[in-house]
Amino acid sequence: MEPMRFQDLALSKEVQKAIDHMEFEETTPIQAQAIPPILAGKDIIGQAQTGTGKTIAFGIPIIEAIRPKSKHVQAIILCPTRELAVQVSEELKRVSRYKKDINILPVYGGQPIDRQIRALQGGVHVVIGTPGRTIDHINRGTLKLGSVGILVLDEADEMLNMGFIEDIETILQAIPSERQTLLFSATMPKPILNLTSKYMKDPQLIKVVHKELTVPAVQQFYFEVREGMKPDVLSRLIDMYNLKLSLVFCNTKKKVDEVVIELQARGYQTEGLHGDMTQSQRDRVMDKFRRAALEILVATDVAARGIDVEGIEAVFNYDLPRDEEYYVHRIGRTARAGRAGYAFTFVVGREVHGLRDIQTFANIKIARQPIPSLAEVEETRAVTLLESIKERVGEGDLDKYTNLIERLMTEDYSALDIAAALLKMLLVADGKDQAASAPDFGEPQSFGGMVRLHFNVGRQHKVGPKDIVGAISGETGLPGKFIGKIDIHDHYTFVEVPKENAHDVLSMMKDRYIKGNKITVDPAGRR
Repeated sequence: MEPMRFQDLALSKEVQKAIDHMEFEETTPIQAQAIPPILAGKDIIGQAQTGTGKTIAFGIPIIEAIRPKSKHVQAIILCPTRELAVQVSEELKRVSRYKKDINILPVYGGQPIDRQIRALQGGVHVVIGTPGRTIDHINRGTLKLGSVGILVLDEADEMLNMGFIEDIETILQAIPSERQTLLFSATMPKPILNLTSKYMKDPQLIKVVHKELTVPAVQQFYFEVREGMKPDVLSRLIDMYNLKLSLVFCNTKKKVDEVVIELQARGYQTEGLHGDMTQSQRDRVMDKFRRAALEILVATDVAARGIDVEGIEAVFNYDLPRDEEYYVHRIGRTARAGRAGYAFTFVVGREVHGLRDIQTFANIKIARQPIPSLAEVEETRAVTLLESIKERVGEGDLDKYTNLIERLMTEDYSALDIAAALLKMLLVADGKDQAASAPDFGEPQSFGGMVRLHFNVGRQHKVGPKDIVGAISGETGLPGKFIGKIDIHDHYTFVEVPKENAHDVLSMMKDRYIKGNKITVDPAGRR
């Protein structure tokens, strides 16, 4: 079944508003197949892997079915791990954002049970629990399942592997038989099939079979970043690899617009492509991209469907794709017709688990790379330029230019000075060379390979050394052990960092906050 628009599902205006807020343009295959029959009250067996959007597939019908005026538990979702329980809870809360008085509670081991008991006593409509903690609440009498109308077994095969099958049967027996049961599992081993035949009524099987996909010969890397670092890292990689034609993928229309503004402000020829644009606007942008009148096209997956442009040198997963197949489709846009290509993926926090799912699904290895420093970017660009110069020298036909150089040399300029000046002009010609505008970190503000920086926060702002180290490490990735002396005064602080990392700290700490205080960072010699 082809994806469909959420507007075609006849959802309540509150849930549709939440979906619009989440900026989902269309359903994934599992959502398109599962949501209509679940809304119709049917039992479902969904065979789908992690990362296919199944939480939304059962989450939307559950939120639509809840009666807020009743304070009883009306739906329960069983998950194998606390991490998944929290993730499902967060997703359902987003879906119910505009529904009034719907209470959702994850219950799992490792969290104080008293807190969960108080929440349950206050009235909860949807419980997302791990089997062990759920049974604990049932035995205590703090979780009553007599009003449950929907039961979801999420990642049932994983719960089987973890030895939860008996616990699941115990919980099933505590729920009224007149209920809707939804089971999702990547595989269907015999014990799971036994569960379905014993506890489900005429279930409808929905199987999302991944298409046979091939991963092209693309060099694939990922970078662990903070969300606020993405524009800087993207710019550095574009400069470092001297990319002339790149495709940047974002998950939402809003993010596409934000990234376009960020890149245009940095001087790149960039435009966006997403579902809010008219067909004539899309055609205009695509024509420019095909003619290489744009360096970078930023797009959502839906808008980029059908893009077939030769010469795309790199694909950036600015946002990790929501569906594993999308990753393969994205990176297939580069390395065509025997050309080399790169795929760079930005990963934030817990998204690293999603990246593992992609690697398992596509049977590929995506190598982790450190974020390049500004010094490394400049060095790489300089080496690339020098190689290009060598090629031109080898081609010959330089008499016209040799005469111009000889004319300058009669004015007492050495050939070395002239070559250096021309090289500098070439490096700054595109407005992206950092060395030309970088502050001078020479004496007296340099100390044994360290550079002294001035931060505009101090003791009066309740800032301590740990706050400074945490902020620098968190934003730039510079390990705390490499940060030198920290000298905190009442209203400002001096911090020593390695000279090669100073540009990074200056650029990436710009407009950040420490303990609620917006900070500025400058070379100490300017103060």
